[in-house]
Amino acid sequence: QVQLVESGGGLVQAGGSLRLSCEASGGTFSRYTIAWFRQAPGKEREFVAAISWRASYADSVRGRFTISKDNAQNTVSLQMNDLKPEDTAVYYCAARQGIEAYNYWGRGTQVTVSS
Repeated sequence: QVQLVESGGGLVQAGGSLRLSCEASGGTFSRYTIAWFRQAPGKEREFVAAISWRASYADSVRGRFTISKDNAQNTVSLQMNDLKPEDTAVYYCAARQGIEAYNYWGRGTQVTVSS
């Protein structure tokens, strides 16, 4: 069973950058697809980006966010540039194997972008 711990959230001004990290333990990391989701107050959780053998992104973040995976360090990073107030949310790391649902989740890290 995989355990996921997010870090790197914080407060940043619009146009700034943050780098989130997701550290995994308890599983064969290279076998998992790792994704980032986010949930803003009063809104449903939404997909941000995922990485397995390739990366995929939500339209709202493509070109601004970059996801990367380090199998040796069991970490996935999300580099977020040109942040906007609408990026404000709790960001969650999630993992799945194959085409299963994302059934492993971290507790989240808060990202706040001020205008």
